[in-house]
Amino acid sequence: MKPLWCWRCQREMPMLDEEEFERVIQHLRNGKSELIQASPDQGSAWKHPVITTALQRLLDEYNSVTGFAETNPNAVWHHRLSLYGPPCSQCGKPLRTPEARFCAACGAPRVLPNQPAA
Repeated sequence: MKPLWCWRCQREMPMLDEEEFERVIQHLRNGKSELIQASPDQGSAWKHPVITTALQRLLDEYNSVTGFAETNPNAVWHHRLSLYGPPCSQCGKPLRTPEARFCAACGAPRVLPNQPAA
């Protein structure tokens, strides 16, 4: 877990590394498997008790890993380090994606390895 600026939340948030993300998201995968076994032709899967329980377990695991009391399971999907790029050479905020060519916060171009800063 590493605190990092989140563009959606507009503040620093605890971000999961890949191992932590897999540990957290496994609860939803398990819930999906349980749902398929229990009632494969159910209506709205997101409202099914198996899935709501799995989402709560996902949040509980995220909270356990990060120490942050997240209440929105959708937020966990974008609190993942691998989705962000390196820090901006000017303002220090992470680039929005690993492929970003400029900083969305300050507009500075991305400085690539072996490239002098502007």
